[in-house]
Amino acid sequence: MEAKNLWRFLVLSIGVVLVLLVTWLPNKEALDCNLYSGWCTSKNRFYSSAHPNNPIKKPSFSTYHHHKNQHHESEIPQHPLDPLTIQEFNKVRTILLNYPLFKSSSSYTLNSVVLEEPDKKLVLKWKKGDLPLPRKASVVAYVKGDSHVLTVDLETGQVVSQEAITWSVSGYPTMTLEDMVGVLEVPLKSTEFNRSITKRGVNLADLACLPISSGWYGTQVEENTRLIKVQCYSKEGTVNFYMKPIEGVTALVDMNKKEVLSISDNGQNIPVANGINTDYRYSIQKLNGGELRMLNPISLEQPKGPSFTINGHLVKWANWEFHLRPDPRAGIIISQAKVRDPDTSKLRSVMYKGFTSELFVPYMDPTQDWYFKTYMDAGEYGFGLQAMPLDPLNDCPKNAYYMDGVFASSDGTPYLQPNMICIFESYAGDIAWRHAECPITDLKVTEVRPKVTLVVRMAAAVANYDYIVDWEFQTDGLIRAKVGLSGILMVKGTTYENMDQVPNQEYLYGTLLSENIIGVIHDHFITYYLDMDVDGSDNSFVEVNIKKQETSPGESPRKSYLKAVKKVAKTEKDAQIRLQLYDPSEFHVVNPLKKTRIGNPVGYKLVPGATAASLLDPEDPPQKRAAFTNNQIWVTPYNKSEQWAGGLFAYQSKGDDTLQVWSNRLLIF
Repeated sequence: MEAKNLWRFLVLSIGVVLVLLVTWLPNKEALDCNLYSGWCTSKNRFYSSAHPNNPIKKPSFSTYHHHKNQHHESEIPQHPLDPLTIQEFNKVRTILLNYPLFKSSSSYTLNSVVLEEPDKKLVLKWKKGDLPLPRKASVVAYVKGDSHVLTVDLETGQVVSQEAITWSVSGYPTMTLEDMVGVLEVPLKSTEFNRSITKRGVNLADLACLPISSGWYGTQVEENTRLIKVQCYSKEGTVNFYMKPIEGVTALVDMNKKEVLSISDNGQNIPVANGINTDYRYSIQKLNGGELRMLNPISLEQPKGPSFTINGHLVKWANWEFHLRPDPRAGIIISQAKVRDPDTSKLRSVMYKGFTSELFVPYMDPTQDWYFKTYMDAGEYGFGLQAMPLDPLNDCPKNAYYMDGVFASSDGTPYLQPNMICIFESYAGDIAWRHAECPITDLKVTEVRPKVTLVVRMAAAVANYDYIVDWEFQTDGLIRAKVGLSGILMVKGTTYENMDQVPNQEYLYGTLLSENIIGVIHDHFITYYLDMDVDGSDNSFVEVNIKKQETSPGESPRKSYLKAVKKVAKTEKDAQIRLQLYDPSEFHVVNPLKKTRIGNPVGYKLVPGATAASLLDPEDPPQKRAAFTNNQIWVTPYNKSEQWAGGLFAYQSKGDDTLQVWSNRLLIF
């Protein structure tokens, strides 16, 4: 793509059983847990603007935290990309309460209230000491069956734009925590549902239920109705209720009316697994009749303190500087990442913005109570909303700094997401670079540099699965995006206790893991949005094909060698990449207007890890919604509104607003 254009990249990677989709974009106080739920409500975390004397609840920090006290009540933005403060959230709420759309409705939901970023050109020109850029909030609201996108000007106190978006055009906004918790009580008001539970021998007091996004399949019941499905587990005898599914009982709930539309009651002969010895807590587990022994503690000592500094949301470490903020949908947003040139001591831009754009988790079981389990964990549930407080010394090491998130509840009142992000220096005894001269040179030289990196971490517990998301910065200028998958499998109940009982011709859609338990085959696709600004915004995308070149007769004793053939993408189609083992390529983001000392364009190389692709039929409804997994790399023109690979409104979407749709425009530049 030519340098005058701004571009965005997506990359798909896989690690072991986890499929990772990395998206590149260059220019362009406890929780109050519901009795019947494994999910938690945020009702005790709200800071009410109606009671300004009530302080926001702060987390308690132990002495081993490295943490600057975050006085959230008095925070003032210091950077154009700083997240909304408590005062700004309360101001947005006051403005909206007086806006006709909300004054005329007795019931509405604010699904998202976040900073509306200033224009990129203005942010790039801004420097510390300049006058603040105008602060605006972007609001997604659900009112009377329609979604609305509004912009609130915090300086003028006015709603300066409003756009109504009906479901027929797109899907629905990300669920709020109140949505998720509120639907769980609905089935319990149904005699039919309770009867289905109790006849399986489960006490209603032992229920743990989950709100399961229903996807979209083109049925009549889906038309203009926000739907969700509720399935339950038994927590009798163990906290690991995920291993005790009540298989075959599914309630279809109208989220707006809080009504049960239908109940399926299948598999009445499938017992609830006993869950013996499945409690995962160290305090409960036994080994050979005694306590399970832990490893001896490992600690990184820094006698002079950490090498990084954090001023508000600006992080400085070694030769790196970047802006960091929590986000309710993306989780972590890294902005304006710059690296210092050792020759000139000047900061050079690398990436304007990077974050998790979407997580697609399709289960491979087409049966009635499983086919719809094709989650969009960011667009449906909110990746940041599901971020859990990090556990010091376990989630993050001794030298970590912790950053809270402040988000808006469904009525606009802000609440605290404590210890949501940690930042720390990591050293595991690895080598960053070394060289030793061999004896034949007669030079006694050994040069070894230890590998120390800066890590930005978040852990999101989306029901049974825990995602550990790391952004890692190296002193050589490398940025690495890493995702670890932990937690517990979502399993299916079965009558089988041993594989000997399974007929040869029967396919289980997974693996029999234990008595009455099947682990269903599934994927995890994680998509990153990366807006690269390598030495400025005038970047190009270059595919470097590694080709076999045969030598001419008599040219060389060699018959062949490898040749690098560069191709600058001119259209979006040129930059739709499907990786192939026997057709290797490198992928470069270059700035052709900036040259190195010897005349090469400066650039960064995109290095995918082990990769995978979705094998679902392109016309399968879940795959249409997650069409961004059709390729491993995408490059599209910069468009501020096109940041979410599954669309702005992913819940019950039809796939009409995805990265695939944007890329099908086939623009020529």
